[in-house]
Amino acid sequence: MGISGGVGVALEGVRASVAALDALEREDASLAAGAAVGFGVGAGVDVLQRRYEIRLERLELTSRLEAQLAGVKARDAADAAGFQEAMTPPDASVQDRTYAQMSVVEEIAAVLTVSSAAAGALMEQSRRICALPLVLQALSTGTMSWQHARVVADETEGLDAVGAAGLVAHFFDPAAPDAARGAAPGELVPSRFRAKVRGWRERHHPESIQKRHAKGVADRRMEYTPDRDGMAWVSLYLPGDTACAIWNRTTATARGLQCPGEERTLTQLRPDIAASLLLGAGTATDLAEIPTPRADVLVTVPVFALLGATDEPAVLDGFGPIPASMARKLVAGGAESFYRVLVDPRDGAPLEIGRKNYRLTGSIKRWIRLRDAQCTFPGCTNKTPDNETDHLTAWQDGGTTNVSNLAQLCRKHHRLKHHSQWTPGPATSKDPPGWTSPTGRHYNPEQQESEPTHWPPGTWPPPLQWAVPRECQCLEASLEHLPQWEPDDDRYVDLNDLPADDPLWAEFPATQFALVPDAIGVRS
Repeated sequence: MGISGGVGVALEGVRASVAALDALEREDASLAAGAAVGFGVGAGVDVLQRRYEIRLERLELTSRLEAQLAGVKARDAADAAGFQEAMTPPDASVQDRTYAQMSVVEEIAAVLTVSSAAAGALMEQSRRICALPLVLQALSTGTMSWQHARVVADETEGLDAVGAAGLVAHFFDPAAPDAARGAAPGELVPSRFRAKVRGWRERHHPESIQKRHAKGVADRRMEYTPDRDGMAWVSLYLPGDTACAIWNRTTATARGLQCPGEERTLTQLRPDIAASLLLGAGTATDLAEIPTPRADVLVTVPVFALLGATDEPAVLDGFGPIPASMARKLVAGGAESFYRVLVDPRDGAPLEIGRKNYRLTGSIKRWIRLRDAQCTFPGCTNKTPDNETDHLTAWQDGGTTNVSNLAQLCRKHHRLKHHSQWTPGPATSKDPPGWTSPTGRHYNPEQQESEPTHWPPGTWPPPLQWAVPRECQCLEASLEHLPQWEPDDDRYVDLNDLPADDPLWAEFPATQFALVPDAIGVRS
């Protein structure tokens, strides 16, 4: 079926990885034997350091080998389903076809010693991955893991062939017109990769997020699952802003309860507070007496979406894309803990943060949160407001306090930075820093992907659609020399023309925008 050749290529990679592992094992055995008789160190080799590095190299090779074998496994699972379909007679009934598919799932389950549900999921994910050549190639060459491939399989579900191809090209084709920036998929932990893929999917989904959100609201529910050791799980499926508010309130209240005499951790306090609030029982300390710090949340919303002219998604800090109607309620309804971040419709870059504290220390910290999204240390997914803003180049070493020398770090990795050889790279106003480990490995930063926002009908076109001046001989020259000007329309103001002390900076962010009717229940 045209796949066996691909398996052969994948197996070549498997053999190369096994050979590299074997070479490292022989080197390690040699170092161990030399150290046992007192050789190695005197020859200019730090035996312990080299054996430590070998462990890291073997872990890296083992991870690549696991991915390569997962690629072979995915091809075989997809092939097995395809061969079973080919063996089913063309005139077979729907019932016979269903049982034939059930049969192959059950046989895969028996071969792998997994449940039927797990085998069915594997087969479906494998078929989806094998239908996306760039994804299968990345898995088979070991440049990303099976968990990463599953993310793509999950997030392309429900997309048509064109939408799935566009998502894959964005993240896996460096030559694509709008290729993803920053770290490659395999360089991100799966949860962070999923967040990036989901963000792109929400912005480019053929069905508006408003319509999909309306369906999700109808499915809201509460679930209860007993667990071992006399414990149980209670989970809520809610609109994102409601869930975020619940999390922020319990976290802030837990911080207020923490004191020298409080033995419970923040993790233990959250469920205790939630249970007390739901049951109306109070806590060991009356909740009304607890000083609750404000949990500031950033809401990034395109200007035209805030005005109700478009329905493109906004972004809720710590959650992800949300419908424009939800963002309008949060920032125009007087919710004091939510800070509005307006987005420039020309390139998707942030215009301003907050209200009347523009360019103050608090706003700089929020800007760093907006740029970094979470702790910038490789693999860390900590997004809590407890993250600290750190100087990349220390103040005593000449570092300045500006966004290009600041980054967000959780407390654990902030202290690790100051007590180890982990070193951050440079940052910019738009991109967080990368990191270099004590062994010299470099980890690329995860970069946010801002896009030009949607322009409602009747407004002037984006800069790339403006007429090219006749004196410019090529498009590149015309873009380089394109003047910054606003159209001949008194309704619009070019923010680049406003000095920092212009009163409009204070008036514009404080403007209360009127809410427009939500799309829920209005559109079919």
